Amino acid sequence: MKQFYNLKSLLRLSSLFVLLFSVITVVNSCKKDDDDEFQDHVVQFSAKATTGSEIISVVTQVGTAQNTIFSTPTAPLKEGWTSGDMWVNSSQAQINFAANAMLPQENSELTITLMIDGEVVRTAKVTGKGDNKVVKFAYSFLEP
Repeated sequence: MKQFYNLKSLLRLSSLFVLLFSVITVVNSCKKDDDDEFQDHVVQFSAKATTGSEIISVVTQVGTAQNTIFSTPTAPLKEGWTSGDMWVNSSQAQINFAANAMLPQENSELTITLMIDGEVVRTAKVTGKGDNKVVKFAYSFLEP
């Protein structure tokens, strides 16, 4: 009878250890899930053209939200345009940026730049003479 009692006691004790181990495992795994893998970033776009050039339009797209800015006689973009600081979460994944300009000379340039958290992460430029020179790029937060 005493052996049966010890076996029953050992079974209860081992069940208690298994339950305790399970609870600790679940609690630790939930702590890892609380960590947010996406972060907020300060994003700024800029488009610059050489003197005498005129930027016709600028298109920015963050995720699915697109914004187009046109040069008008009352609000010309002339040689440059800069967006304000935008807070963008890296869950948006994709950022697209494009601009087009009238470049009057063969050595005229149109350059677009994307800055994230104060650092230049992508730049593209087009050079030459033309009424509608276009430059564009895409950036992904998911790229290594």
